[in-house]
Amino acid sequence: MTHFKDPFNPNIDVWNECGEASKPAEDPYAGLSAEDSALLRKRDAEAVTPESGMARALESAAMQGLFKTDSSRRAFLRRVGVTTAAAAVAGLFPFTALQAMAEEAMRNLEKRSLTIGFVPITCATPIIGGHALGFYSRYGLDVDIVKTAGWAVARDKCLNGEYDGSHLLFPMPMAMSLGIGSTAQPWRVVSNVNTNGQAIVLATEHADKLDPTLWQGFRFAVPFEYSMHNLLLRTYVAEAGLDPDRDIQIRVTPPPEMVANLRAGNIDGYLAPDPFCQRAVYDGVGFIYKLTLDLWRQHPCCVLGLSETFIEENPNTFIALTTAVLEATAAAETPEGRIAFAESMAPANYLNQPVEILRQILTGVFPDGLGNIRNVPDRISFMPLPTQTMGVWVLSQMRRWGYIPTDAQYTDLAQELVMTTRTTGLMRDMMAEGDVVFSDVDQDVNAPVEVQGRTFDPANAQEFIDSFAIRRT
Repeated sequence: MTHFKDPFNPNIDVWNECGEASKPAEDPYAGLSAEDSALLRKRDAEAVTPESGMARALESAAMQGLFKTDSSRRAFLRRVGVTTAAAAVAGLFPFTALQAMAEEAMRNLEKRSLTIGFVPITCATPIIGGHALGFYSRYGLDVDIVKTAGWAVARDKCLNGEYDGSHLLFPMPMAMSLGIGSTAQPWRVVSNVNTNGQAIVLATEHADKLDPTLWQGFRFAVPFEYSMHNLLLRTYVAEAGLDPDRDIQIRVTPPPEMVANLRAGNIDGYLAPDPFCQRAVYDGVGFIYKLTLDLWRQHPCCVLGLSETFIEENPNTFIALTTAVLEATAAAETPEGRIAFAESMAPANYLNQPVEILRQILTGVFPDGLGNIRNVPDRISFMPLPTQTMGVWVLSQMRRWGYIPTDAQYTDLAQELVMTTRTTGLMRDMMAEGDVVFSDVDQDVNAPVEVQGRTFDPANAQEFIDSFAIRRT
């Protein structure tokens, strides 16, 4: 008989932390309303199978991520009532809706213990929050997520087999597959873990230089050469008539070091991920000049990257892992999820940032460092479908700036490297099985997009590249 303590019962301890009472309650339903007592009795009667036990364990993990201690959990349940609390938490984490879908894969997981890398930025919210709130364990996975100092380290640990998969920048699996900047090894863009979520930050001393034509000689930081940050910054300054290789300096700097470099005057600004854009404002050393969603709304940024070898050798584990990350991504897009993820990611083992900063980023209500309080709900978004348009644009810009040395069949490369079709199928299956919603699943994955006022049609990528006066081709 499988039995897990019910995390929705306010009369019992579930986790028995130091200082909490561990003696079982004489009457676990004492003092509860008839409705709440009936619900708990029904749940206790059902918790006798491995499947129900798994669901109970997942509920417990999620509740612990939300409330941290038994005392705060019990206080919440007594305040709002068991029935109300269970409905609210189930709305945030639909525990049973997807359980059946993954059961077959779970019974045949080729690999249960996984090591997944992450760089400590809010782009990794589904991967980090998915760990903190128990999304992996519900699919039978024991995932160790490893904080990684920067993208070069993440790439190298992926290539040498230390990581089974990783939080990567959208262009990285492409560069890794093509042997650009490293030995060639086939990796794939599996899903977006965020869209939007970046900003151009300038030092406070440059508040009078809002016109980018005044940036001649500026020193900018980006987190990696093969990054959306580098490609978007290059595109932005080039549209202003500045050559990014001659008129400004672009330095690769690990995101956690950017604020210190801005404070020290080593750089004039950066195009970077949060929390380090908002952190510059919080520390009073910089201001948010422009959100990257103003350059390309719902542009890709970071992804779940897996090697072709891992996908082929571990098909069931691939389904379980991808489903867990997709589910966490969907939860992060909800208003309730944004608050829960902000609180769960704050500790030192994850982002090591004040909850206040993470809430500002994830809710989109934030000071910009210029005296304004802005309200931009999609400052960061979590749209998981990696479209072919995204892949072709990235490849075209890597060619434009000389990272890809010769012209290529960009649409063919994108179809090989970006798992649009397979991820779309998983997303549709998840929506059919439960309450998970993906608002981006029905989009035209080959549709033209507007990037900085120009229309990019993936069917005419070479023509797009050749249309720019400033380029390395």
